Amino acid sequence: MLRSLDIRDVLIIDRLSLEFAPGLNVLTGETGAGKSILLDALGFVLGWRGRAELVRAGAAQGEVVAAFDLAPGHAARAVLIEAGFQDSDELILRRVNTADGRKTAFVNDRRVSGEVLRDLSDTLVELHGQHDDRGLLNPRGHRNLLDSFAGVDVTACRALWRAQAQARDALDAARSALDRAQVEEDYLRHAVAELDKLDPQPGEEATLDARRRTMQSAERIRVDIQRAHSALAEGAEGAISDALRWLESAADKAEGKLDGALAALGRALSELGEAESGVEDCLRQLDFNPGELDALEERLFAIRALARKHSVLADDLGNFAETLRARLAAIDGGAAGIAKLEQALADAERGYQREAMALTTARKAAAGRLDRAMAAELAPLKMERAVFTTEIAAGDAGPDGVDAVQFTVATNPGAPAGALNKIASGGELSRFLLALKVCLTANTPGLTMIFDEIDRGVGGATADAVGRRLKALATSAQVLVVTHSPQVAALGGHHWRVEKRVAKGQTLSTVIALGADERIEEIARMLAGDKVTEAAREAARALLV
Repeated sequence: MLRSLDIRDVLIIDRLSLEFAPGLNVLTGETGAGKSILLDALGFVLGWRGRAELVRAGAAQGEVVAAFDLAPGHAARAVLIEAGFQDSDELILRRVNTADGRKTAFVNDRRVSGEVLRDLSDTLVELHGQHDDRGLLNPRGHRNLLDSFAGVDVTACRALWRAQAQARDALDAARSALDRAQVEEDYLRHAVAELDKLDPQPGEEATLDARRRTMQSAERIRVDIQRAHSALAEGAEGAISDALRWLESAADKAEGKLDGALAALGRALSELGEAESGVEDCLRQLDFNPGELDALEERLFAIRALARKHSVLADDLGNFAETLRARLAAIDGGAAGIAKLEQALADAERGYQREAMALTTARKAAAGRLDRAMAAELAPLKMERAVFTTEIAAGDAGPDGVDAVQFTVATNPGAPAGALNKIASGGELSRFLLALKVCLTANTPGLTMIFDEIDRGVGGATADAVGRRLKALATSAQVLVVTHSPQVAALGGHHWRVEKRVAKGQTLSTVIALGADERIEEIARMLAGDKVTEAAREAARALLV
């Protein structure tokens, strides 16, 4: 519910604060007094499109603040949470327009984008009038309005529409991948066969390279190693053994003086044996068949050639082969995989069609109920001969089903039916919109609705009927009505008069909350015109009873 509206330096308003209430709120005043300016200001803070320049002449900036009370479960709460705000019972919108044209919006004192502001405004306020192209007169929104009236939940249909699209995308991607793979099938089979035949192992290239270098250097170092082995085998060990034997025979008489020498010779003899074994082992490793080097080089060069051919590291050839095998497997199993995806798409399409048909059935049933409800509403509005019809035709498939919905009217028996804004006159259109809104909002309490001169072109008993429908509508919603009809104004629970005044050479607009006596004077003015008579006052009192 709109609780308050605070306007600063907007058009011909300098300072204005309004406190609104639940129920039927009426705004009256002379033509040109500034009633439309209030709607411009409210539309500005809600992010609606409107006048480009709103700042009052001479002011640095204009500002509008609107405060709303949010009932539990109000749709605005979900928008706030989605935008990163905390859930709250109060919502304060503030928007500033500087003299150079810059506009800035705030929600609960935090700056927001125009998109967030508009998403919020869609849940907060509805504006209706004879030139309403945002709501009831726009056929593109009729299906949503019918769904709201019917209580239809399109969540399942939207989920199935997405599932259908995802299944179609998966199938298209699989077909494209198979087509690409089949183009290179011969290459894949040749490359995998070549890799399988060679079967390179991780680390093998480095091992082969090291072995190759060893073989290549073997001949150069073998002669020196052989000489060293001969020297070790032929002389050194025998000389040390002889010296050790001679010293051991003399050790008993040397009184321990030879113990160190004997131990050193023993160690030398042991180390000499180890050295000889190491040299022998090296000679064995250097002893190879020349054909072995050729075979080793052939494999090493083959591994390196394959790595260059496929632009991978030699150690990655095994993983690369697995990748190629997987692509081949995709080709070999592609037909079966595509068959499964085709079945999944067919299942998704059938599921969507079932849900779409269920929505069509529900909408057709609701259309009949809405048409009957409209007939009941139009009679008190002196339009009992008019026929309202909800037409449902086959439309393009989409997330909300396959139905195209349009509200049509025939104002006189036998006259052709047509779109609301094409067939009805100004006064008729106002009453159609009012009746339609009464029907559509019967189960949606907590709305704030603004009707801008929706009673234009009607008077007398018809105007009274319009007022009574607005009053009935206001029992479950907050309704703001800009009106020139005394019959409508008299039925308001809260009444404001918009008027102009001149201060210091400037024309300013202001809004005055009216008490009981002031309401009599205002409604008498609306009845009588420039000169308010006592008879007009008596008529006003009669309307206010």
